[in-house]
Amino acid sequence: MASPHLVFDEWEDEYAERNEHLRRSAVRDLFAAVSRPNVIGLSGGSPDISSLPLDQVADCAKNVVDEFGLKALQYGSSEGRPEMRRVVADMLAEDGIDVDIDQIIITNGSQQALDFMGRVFIDPGDTIIVEGPSYLGALQAFSAYMPDVRVVPMDDDGMRTDKLEELLEELGPGGAKFIYTIPNFQNPAGVTMTLERRKRLLELAHEYQITVIEDDPYGKLRFEGEHVPPLKSMDPNVIYLGTTSKIFAPGLRLAWCVAPKPIIEKINLSEQGAGLCVSAFTQCLCEQYFTKTDWKGTLKKSQAIYRSRRDALIGALEEYFPEEATWTHPEGGLFVWVTLPPYFDTMQMMSAALERGVAYVPGSNCYPDGQGKSSMRLAFSYEPEENLREGVRRLADTINDRLELYRAFMKAGALPKAAGTAEASDPEGN
Repeated sequence: MASPHLVFDEWEDEYAERNEHLRRSAVRDLFAAVSRPNVIGLSGGSPDISSLPLDQVADCAKNVVDEFGLKALQYGSSEGRPEMRRVVADMLAEDGIDVDIDQIIITNGSQQALDFMGRVFIDPGDTIIVEGPSYLGALQAFSAYMPDVRVVPMDDDGMRTDKLEELLEELGPGGAKFIYTIPNFQNPAGVTMTLERRKRLLELAHEYQITVIEDDPYGKLRFEGEHVPPLKSMDPNVIYLGTTSKIFAPGLRLAWCVAPKPIIEKINLSEQGAGLCVSAFTQCLCEQYFTKTDWKGTLKKSQAIYRSRRDALIGALEEYFPEEATWTHPEGGLFVWVTLPPYFDTMQMMSAALERGVAYVPGSNCYPDGQGKSSMRLAFSYEPEENLREGVRRLADTINDRLELYRAFMKAGALPKAAGTAEASDPEGN
């Protein structure tokens, strides 16, 4: 008698095709593991909010209720409160970005804004261009719209515009819907695009008639070096994404998109269909915080914390990691990108690292095509300095175990099948 057919998901045939293209978030998948008390989390980019003046935040919340009453608890406009958009415009003006509030729409976090970029611009099969590596949340958001994602490599000066030019020559004018970039303290690489490359990127985008999306969540987290002007300040047609998550409270999920008015109108339609509007209370609270408190003073405290933690992380890398490893040296932001020899696979190494009590983001999660297997993203934003050092030490122990194994293979003349395979990075297949 034949075995009955096992149905694991009775709705399998009903789902939209786009679900097959959705990417998982490595950071979200690691949350359960990192929540264990013995695990040091070098994976998630949660900002440190210990410097927030909670008494003043409480006063801001009370002021919202006192000044706005029930209005702060009611629905609002889908583009966002004019007062909040004015706050955003004033902050942007400090960085040389001159925009009218009609060119700004408030969103439920930058992740929603990234999803809107996909909704507005991407049809299945459309080509888009990203940096390699790129923000895994952006890759996840774009994947729902089934694009053909092309990757431009980076170095310590940001996106390599010479390689971008080669790609654009191949695609031709209008051959891609947009170029997505994080020019300041890039996630995950931590590098900053130079002014020269920013100018060249904009020249190429104009020449090949391609929209540029500038994602700038970390721009105000510089703790070393000199400010570099945003792309948006040099070209009004650039689409600019920003957020309060790294300079106030990530749990409020408040962000913005700045773009030419026709694009804002299309995003507004997406907002109406996706969430109607952003919380009026959240917007009022942010308005109070950014106009009634010394938020810049608080930001300076956070910058000092990040600099100290960056130094602790890099100092530990220098002390514990093997000489074959390399890493970036960010001047701001939250992340360091570490690259190991090519025979490592950091995805396969993850289980052993978790057993030792440390978590990171495998580099392959930050590419759309499987690149980055020998790299990893380390976050220095959340864990205290002593944990950063201990986490790196645990990670180094995991790496050194595999290095010793590889060297033993080399000495015996019994090389693994191929670099990057399970045998190369973990002969036990773990």
